[in-house]
Amino acid sequence: MPGTLRLKPPERGTAGLYLAVARGAFRRYSTYRAATLAGTVTNTVFGFILASTFLALWRARPGLGGYDADQAVTYIWVSQALLVTVAVWGGGFQDDVQDRFRSGDIAVDLYRPVDFQGWWLASDLGRAGFHLVSRGALPMLVGALVFDIRLPADPLVWAVFLVSVLLAVVVSFGLRFLVSLTGFWLHDSEGVRSVMLVVSMFFSGMLLPITLFPGLLGASAAVMPFSAMVQIPADLFLQHRTGAAAAGALAFQLGWGVALLAAGRAVQLFATRKVVVQGG
Repeated sequence: MPGTLRLKPPERGTAGLYLAVARGAFRRYSTYRAATLAGTVTNTVFGFILASTFLALWRARPGLGGYDADQAVTYIWVSQALLVTVAVWGGGFQDDVQDRFRSGDIAVDLYRPVDFQGWWLASDLGRAGFHLVSRGALPMLVGALVFDIRLPADPLVWAVFLVSVLLAVVVSFGLRFLVSLTGFWLHDSEGVRSVMLVVSMFFSGMLLPITLFPGLLGASAAVMPFSAMVQIPADLFLQHRTGAAAAGALAFQLGWGVALLAAGRAVQLFATRKVVVQGG
């Protein structure tokens, strides 16, 4: 059904609405108890496997990438905590949006007097909050009982880390939102999502710390938005970046977050000027 869709601006006082959306997403994911338990166990098992592998590697190559053995193990548990929280491999709101593209319900979403991008960002923040506790903190707690993990003693470091995680979720959302918007033209963004999954896993530091990347590859990866998803929060947790360096890292994340949200807004406006609804 071709036609021009005009997005209605969000009404005043919608901050409470977005907060309710975030709380609703938190509660929604908390109802999937079996899936959460299975995912938490999976994160923990892979954490043990990767931590043991890293420990053996760092014992053979001390100081690799600028980390000692304990820091390398800690990096693994932090990255496992961020894997689902930051949605490094995609998912979250993307599945809902993709279903609405297929059904044609996306047209209804665009006519609602609530900002389309803001709605899904609030929902994703609620999802991330639940996963930070269930699939982030719990596996790390188990890991801390078995391995020598470097936990920050300074509350300020924890505060900076949590701010960094929040910004990492925003950056991840910005990337995933842009990928989801390809559904306006493709009606199915699965192919683009698959490519993004591989790129995100590699360049975020999820598989290996970016500091291990050689030469130009490492320098390029460090300035990409993907590094804001895992590498920077992990470095702040390990206090590899302190003082001005920590502030610069947060500014880097904030800059990419704002840029990606602005890009998503621009693409959304362009896409909704004329829309063909699937199945309509």
